[in-house]
Amino acid sequence: MPELQIESLDLEANGVARAEGKVVFVREALPGERVEAEIIRRKPRFDVARTLRVLQASPMRARPRCPHFGVCGGCSMQHLDTRAQVAIKQRALEDQLAHLGNVRPAMMLRAIAGPDWGYRYRARLSVRHVPRKGGVLVGFHERGSSYVADMRECPVLAPRVSALLLPLRELIGGLAMRDRMPQIEVAMGGEGSDTVLALVFRVLDPVSAADREALTAFARQHCVELWLQPKGPDSIVLLWAPGAEGGEPPRSRLAYALPEFGVRMPFAPTDFTQVNHQINQVLVSRALRLLAPAPSHRVADLFCGLGNFSLPLARLSAEVLGIEGSAALVARAADNARANGLQAKARFSAANLFEMSLPAWQALGRFDRVLIDPPREGALEVCRALAEDGFKVPRIVYVSCNPATLARDAGLLVHAGGYRLEAAGALNMFPHTSHVESIAVFEPA
Repeated sequence: MPELQIESLDLEANGVARAEGKVVFVREALPGERVEAEIIRRKPRFDVARTLRVLQASPMRARPRCPHFGVCGGCSMQHLDTRAQVAIKQRALEDQLAHLGNVRPAMMLRAIAGPDWGYRYRARLSVRHVPRKGGVLVGFHERGSSYVADMRECPVLAPRVSALLLPLRELIGGLAMRDRMPQIEVAMGGEGSDTVLALVFRVLDPVSAADREALTAFARQHCVELWLQPKGPDSIVLLWAPGAEGGEPPRSRLAYALPEFGVRMPFAPTDFTQVNHQINQVLVSRALRLLAPAPSHRVADLFCGLGNFSLPLARLSAEVLGIEGSAALVARAADNARANGLQAKARFSAANLFEMSLPAWQALGRFDRVLIDPPREGALEVCRALAEDGFKVPRIVYVSCNPATLARDAGLLVHAGGYRLEAAGALNMFPHTSHVESIAVFEPA
């Protein structure tokens, strides 16, 4: 077994070493460590190895809290102190901006961090009936595999969700359709004693009366909203919810709050919402402070989703136009604006932001501020429009879930659009994973 000296950490939290002139990515190894490793995959330009024994440990090393760490693919950094995780993500953001975008922020913002455990309010759990492993498995995939990990607990999930992993295995194992139920979508809303937990069971066949009765009994026993999803995300149907007794139809109470802005956001369990509600509250607050809208300003919120930023912005500005590709999300954002009494100041429109032409942008009129919160693909076409002389805005705040596409778009705004990258910083939305979220501010140079 080779002994390797770990030089650095890659974006997937693998240690990086060199052996015989070849790069080796070593799982669960940290910079500065010397480890005994086993090569598990050989490629022409690099090898992949796993740590068998740590010969010289890094001071950043921590004892993983989860007994499934290393097998389950949900986390990749539990062996790394959480303060070091945040620092590494901040450095990863700086490196991507410098190397891919050839830009450097005038100021690095202090990284945003929050609870390290029990933070995950959303999850997609895979379900597999595996008789040779004793029945049904419910959880995340094994690392680098399509197999489902044999999980009995998960400390990054909200405790209420983690506590249901084994009861869910028992429930599904007793259903006639246990082989036709591939996943469960989990969503939580509220805080403290007022939390609402929703479970969406993906079903590939019609549900029998006996299975429906078993699912309803489970929902009643554990006081959860139970939904069935026969097709796409918009096909969900609420089977049972707390309070659905006496012949009353079930009603969902799923929502989250942004208390600083007096906003309550109802959502469907398959809608996109942030996984970490506490970090989301801090993120919205920081984004709006950086954007600094005035009561007279007209603001665009691009990739607006349910209105996570739009509705707080409507509290602070004259008008907000939220644009989103999904017509269903746009309709729900408009409903949320009405529910919060903001329909006069917040308008929403459905458009494909990956393809909008400059004339289509110009038809929307002038904006004093623009907030961009795109998916992992980034916002290349949006930034191309914002780089045009006739469409520049005084300030842009860009919230990113992929530092590589943020760096690409930042390079376009700075080098082609004449903007200056005023500030940037990371936020640890997903502790113990390699996922890097960040925020950046641009102004005309």
